[in-house]
Formats: sequence, C-alpha cells, structure tokens
Amino acid sequence: MRFLASAVLTLLAAGCFSNKKNQGQRLYAEHCASCHGDQGQGLARLIPPLAGSDYLVKHRDELPCLIRQGQHGPITVNGVLYNQVMPAHPELSPAKLTNLLNYIESHWGNETRPRTIREVQQQLVGCPQVKP
Repeated sequence: MRFLASAVLTLLAAGCFSNKKNQGQRLYAEHCASCHGDQGQGLARLIPPLAGSDYLVKHRDELPCLIRQGQHGPITVNGVLYNQVMPAHPELSPAKLTNLLNYIESHWGNETRPRTIREVQQQLVGCPQVKP
C-alpha cells in the first residue's frame, strides 16, 4: 500500500511541474521565432540574431525590460546596425520572462549563468517608463 501511495504522489507531482518543462522553448516559439528564426539566426540585416549574440551579454540586465516593453530605435548586434521595431510583450510574467531568457541565453552558442525569478523581478522594477 505504501508503494502505491508513493507511486501516485510521484505521478501527481510530475504532473504539477510538467507544464513548466520546456516553457522557455515554447515561449520562444510563440513570441520570438517568427522574427528571430527557429535557431535564433535573425533575418539578414533586418532582424538581429540571438544566436551567438554579443548584445545579450552586454545588455543582460536590460533584457527583461526590452522584452516587456519592446525595442525601438537602432541597436548594434555583432557589429551590425539594426533599426527595426520589436513588439512589446507586457503579458509575460516574471516567471515566464525568466524561462524565456534562460532558454535564449543557453542555446545557439550563448552561454551565461541562469537567471532567477527574483533577479528578473528586480530588473523589471528598474524599467524606464514608456511614454504612451
């Protein structure tokens, strides 16, 4: 009986957490891949790459705000100037932003320390106010 109860609890616990597994990858596919590409390769000189991007490293603390508020104006990524508008994603919670950024920053040649939700929450507090 004890074994059965343990097995049931294990299955239930796995179900509780399974919806978060690969959430970063799913969020990337839903919100980012149509512009930045399935492999983060970007689009020629129109959309910057995320794969092997020096911008991700240089602007780590700003990325939660950039995703939440969008990007307007010129940026330089890997020595190339880009000047397209990136849409805002204000609907993404700090937890989802953390998972999304951890996915991006650990794939396609990007290697950085994982983020925590607390870190992302603190970075969001520092977001500049966007004028309507």
